[in-house]
Amino acid sequence: MWKQQWQLIRHHKWLQWSIIWLPLLLAAFLWWIFSAAIVRDLPIGVVDLSHSSLSRTLIRDIDATSTLAVTRHYASIDEASTDLVKSEIYAYIVIPYHFSRDITLGHQPAVTTFYNSQYILTGRLVNSAVAAVQASFNAKVDLVKTLSRGQQTALGALANAVPIQTQMTPLFNLNMNYAQFLLSGIIPALWQIIIVASVIMVLATYHEHTKQDSQWQQTPLIQLLKALVPYLPWFGLQGMAYLYWFYYALDWPNHGHVIMLIAAQWLTIAACVVMGTLFYLITLDAARSLSFAAAYTAPSFAFMGVTFPATNMGTLATLWRDILPISHYIEVQVQQVNYGLSSWHSLPTLLSLLWYLIPLVLVCWLAPKRLGSNSSETEEIQC
Repeated sequence: MWKQQWQLIRHHKWLQWSIIWLPLLLAAFLWWIFSAAIVRDLPIGVVDLSHSSLSRTLIRDIDATSTLAVTRHYASIDEASTDLVKSEIYAYIVIPYHFSRDITLGHQPAVTTFYNSQYILTGRLVNSAVAAVQASFNAKVDLVKTLSRGQQTALGALANAVPIQTQMTPLFNLNMNYAQFLLSGIIPALWQIIIVASVIMVLATYHEHTKQDSQWQQTPLIQLLKALVPYLPWFGLQGMAYLYWFYYALDWPNHGHVIMLIAAQWLTIAACVVMGTLFYLITLDAARSLSFAAAYTAPSFAFMGVTFPATNMGTLATLWRDILPISHYIEVQVQQVNYGLSSWHSLPTLLSLLWYLIPLVLVCWLAPKRLGSNSSETEEIQC
C-alpha cells in the first residue's frame, strides 16, 4: 500500500506538487510576506494649510511615532486624495487654516484624517496612532496654557490637562505582532484547503490507475482506505510542523496544552479527508471535485472568526462556518494558546468535530454505488 502510493507520487508531478512542494512553498511565501511582524513607518501625507509653528509641531509629533512616517507634504487636498487613491500613501492629514490662532483663542480647530478603510489592519493602525498623537498634543497645549497663567505647578497643570490617564494593554498580543495575529489563522485555513484538495487528487489518480481492479466492486471502502491512509501521517506532520514553527521556533506565547492541539488537528484531518472523499464520490471527476472543494474551503479564513467576530456574522455565514472543520479547530487553538483553558473546557468544542460522522455515513453509502458500479461498467465495456 505504501509502496504503491509512493510510486504514484513519483510518476505524477501534479500529485507530487499538491502533496509535497506546494504546502512548503505556500507556507514559506506567507512567512516572507508577514516576516516584518510589526508595522512601522507607514507612509502618510500632510496638507498643512496653517503653516504655523504649532502645525509643524503636530507634524513632528506624528512623524515621531513608530507606526507613521510623514513622507509627503501637499499644497492641496486634491493632490493628497489622488495619491491615497493610487495607494502611494495610506492616509493624509489636513491641518486647517488658522490652526494656531484658533488654539490660542481657545477654539477647537478640526484636524481631519482620511484613510482607506479597505485596508483593515493599516486603517486601524493609522486611526489609533493619530488618535494617540492628538491626545498627547492636546495635553501639551493645555499644559502650556495653564503654566503660562502661573496658577499651578507643572504637576498640577498636567493633572488638569489630563485628569484621567488610560493604559490599554492587549492581553494576547503584547507587541501588536500582526504576523502572530494573521499567520496563526491563515496557515491553518491554508492547511485545510491543502488537505481537501490533496485527498481529491489522490483519489482521482489512484482510481484512474486501479479502476479495472475488481476489488473496487467487492470492497470499495477498503480501496479508499488503501488510497488515503498513507497520507494521514503526512497531513499530521504538516500540522505539527506549523505548531512547532509558531510556538517553539518563533517563540510565540502558548498558554495551553500542545497535546490538545494535536488531538484537535487529527480530528480536523479526519473531517477534511471525509469531505474531500465525499466531493470526489459525488462527481468521480477531479476537476469538478476540486471546484466543489474550492467553493467549500475558500471562505475558511474569513469565516473562522479571527478577523471578524463570529457573533456578528449573518445566518448564512454562521452556517457555512459551522460546516468548516477548521472553524472548530481554530476555536480550540484560541482557547488553548491565548486563553490557557484546561483541556476539559476545550473538550466540547473538540467533540463538535464528531458531527462529521454524518458525511462519513454518506461516504460509506455512496462508495459502493459510485465506485463499485463504475468498475463493473468498465469491465463490461472491455468485454
